[in-house]
Formats: sequence, structure tokens, C-alpha cells
Amino acid sequence: MSVSLTVMTFNLHEDQAEDSPNSWEKRKDLCISVITSYCPMILCTQQGVKTQLDYLQQCLPANCLAMSLRFCDIYEGHMIKLVYIPDALASGRIDNTLTCQSYGQFGISREGSQDASDEHCSIFYNKEKVELLEGGTFWLSESPSVPGSMSWGAAVPCIATWAISFPILVLSILHWIEPPGFSFQIVNTNMDEFSPRARRRSALLTWQHIASLPPSLPVVYCGGFNTQKESTTGRFLLGRSRIYEHFTFLLNDCLGIDSVFLCREHGVVGDMRDTWPNARVRKNPSLIHTYHGFKGDKQGALEFFKLILRALCLCWDRQTQDLHVDWILFRGRSLIPVLCEVVNDNIDGHYPSSHYPIFSEFMLPRSVRLLEPPPQEESPVTV
Repeated sequence: MSVSLTVMTFNLHEDQAEDSPNSWEKRKDLCISVITSYCPMILCTQQGVKTQLDYLQQCLPANCLAMSLRFCDIYEGHMIKLVYIPDALASGRIDNTLTCQSYGQFGISREGSQDASDEHCSIFYNKEKVELLEGGTFWLSESPSVPGSMSWGAAVPCIATWAISFPILVLSILHWIEPPGFSFQIVNTNMDEFSPRARRRSALLTWQHIASLPPSLPVVYCGGFNTQKESTTGRFLLGRSRIYEHFTFLLNDCLGIDSVFLCREHGVVGDMRDTWPNARVRKNPSLIHTYHGFKGDKQGALEFFKLILRALCLCWDRQTQDLHVDWILFRGRSLIPVLCEVVNDNIDGHYPSSHYPIFSEFMLPRSVRLLEPPPQEESPVTV
């Protein structure tokens, strides 16, 4: 089995009225089903409220029931995954069992630690495979350390949660070898839905946090960006466009540095990379939207016409063929994306959220992979 880093970003969509067909009570088991069928090392959730996060925390460590094989071994080293269907949703008898490792949770609400009931950008991590070293939360505003602060026309407070982690899977394989010194940072965010200015400056603020980190530290930056990758926000983060706006950020301890950053006349540009076009294998590329409003693949006639027109107009640029608003970006040469998937798992047209989760798998650095034990040869059977 190859040593890899698996990440899933999942917008849970806040709870709705009990009589709604998309209430949390009616889709919570399906959310568990999707997560446990992939068992990511890192799970980044957005728009999750306390009741939703508590349910995930309670159910994710439990044993999973495997129903049938759903995915094939599409490249060397990738494990075949099993789909888990809870008892409440299973239509037939399920015999096989699968153990899903326990998860830890990190993050606070966008109103701060004093109000835990509001929406979070939480990071769940598989405690059997990942050790949390440190982490924090900052607000996407002119006052990043002030809970609940808003700026630039944002409709609601927006936050970014970050965590520095270390994969301990290698240590469980070879106990006598010292840690290879490989750690990585996860940044999980959910940007404002209505204000392009707020998204643009939120991206600049978060990128400045990432740029302050040592260049050797790999970073995975994911979440709900609520804009397309060809927007100013997306082009800036991916290094295709500069931002020339003049404003000042006070980056204090909540960002890990203490300095004043000024966007000068020459502008600044990000240096992130997008997992989707860079992955060796992409699954479900026809799902060019990640927000579907609980409708799944169903599209109205007008929306379908728009998609066809866009495809014809932009066929010269393959990177503009998706309208994803949920992204997994990364920084660092030591991370190699081998798989990226738009997860459209559903049961009879019922979806776990209004957004498709995104799942990615990265190869770890060669120095880590070299620590894998060689495959053991089977001993001959003596009759």
C-alpha cells in the first residue's frame, strides 16, 4: 500500500426546516455514507453548525458497513473503496464490515469560541494517520483576530481555519525509524457568497498567510470559494492575474506572523496550483458544477444551453471548462496530485448536500515513500 495524503472538502449546507426534503435529519446518514466510503485523512467541512459537526464526530469513529465494491483500482497503489450504507438507508442485508478510523476535529465558529452554535470551517483528521501539531482561525476581514468581524461588503462573517499536521502512518509501519520530517498545512475556508470585493481581498489575506510559511512546507488550501476559477479571485490565487488594489492588512499572531502587508503599485500574484487539472486521474469531469442545489445532475433547458455555449466559446482553454466553486488548491513541489474526483454519490436522487464534495489524493515526498516496507513474499506451504 502506498503512503499518500487524501483530502476531502465538503460543504455540509446548514440545517433546514424539519419539513424540508433536504433537512439535516433526512440526509445526515448519507453524509456519513459518503465520508466513510472514502475515509479521507483530512476532511474539511464548511457551513456546518454544531449539531451537524457533533453528529459527524459521533458517527465517524464507528464501524462502517460495506455494501459492495463501487470503485475500481484505477492506478497503482490506489486502494479499492467500499460504499457504506447505514441501516436506515440500506434496502438489503449487508454482511461485510469495514473499520473506519476515528477522527479528531479542530475549528471554531465564525462568531468565535463564545458562540459555538454558528457555522464552522472545521478540519477533521484521522487520528490514526495524522497528528495535529498546531492550528488556528482568522477572520477574512480588516481585523483578522476579531471574532465575527466583517469587511469589504461581506454579508456574513467569513473565516479560514488552518492546521499544521504530520502523517504518522509511516511511523506505524516502521517504529524504529525517526520521523521523516514531513509536515503540511491545511487551510479551510468559506468565502462570502455575494461580494466579489470581499472574496478578492479574502483571497489576498489568506494567500499572505500562506506566503509567510516556509517554502518547504506543503500547503493544501481548500473550501468553498463561491466563485469560478476564471474570476479575479481564482486567477489571482492560481498565479494568472495580479491584484493592484491599495489597502493595508495588519497580520498579527492569529496568522502566525506580525507585520504590515501593503498591496503596492506593482501588484501581487498568488502561487497556488489547482488539483483538478493537475491530477493524473480526474473522475466525473462532466460535472462542471460543484453547486447543484440538491438537484444533482439535473439541469434546466436554459442552463444546459448556457453550458453548451460556454463549452463552444472556451474550447481553446481546457482549464476554463469547469465552473467549480469548491476547490482543492495546493502549494509545494513535494505534493503530487494523482487523483481528483467530484463526488456525486446519492441514493435514488437524494444528495447529502447542495454541493458535491471534492476528493483528492496526493503522493507524499519520495523520502517518505521510501520508508514503505517491501512487500513480503508468501512462505511456501508445506504439505
